[in-house]
Amino acid sequence: MPYTDKQLTCQDCGTEFTFSAEDQEFFAQKGYTNEPRRCPTCRQARRSSRGGGGSYGGGGGARTMYPAVCATCGTQTELPFQPRGDRPVYCRDCFAKTREAYR
Repeated sequence: MPYTDKQLTCQDCGTEFTFSAEDQEFFAQKGYTNEPRRCPTCRQARRSSRGGGGSYGGGGGARTMYPAVCATCGTQTELPFQPRGDRPVYCRDCFAKTREAYR
C-alpha cells in the first residue's frame, strides 16, 4: 500500500506538521493504528517531561541511591531502593555470589 505525506495539526501547540510516508510505513510495521496527535517537538517535550526515552528507568534524572551495609561482608554500599530493615541487603559482589548459589 503506497503511503503519501499527510499534513496533521498538533493537539498541543496547534502547528501543522508532516506525517511522512516513511513514518506512516514505520507506524504500520509497528502495528500502530492511530496517527500521531503531536508534532515531533511536542512529542519529544512530552517524553522528556515524563522522564522517558522509552527505556527502563526513564533515562532522565539522577537515580536516588540509599546507603546500606552489606549483610555478608559489612561493606558500605548504595542501593537503588530504600532498605526496609526486615531483609538482608548485599553489596554488588555479595549479591552476585548469592544469586549464583541459587542457579
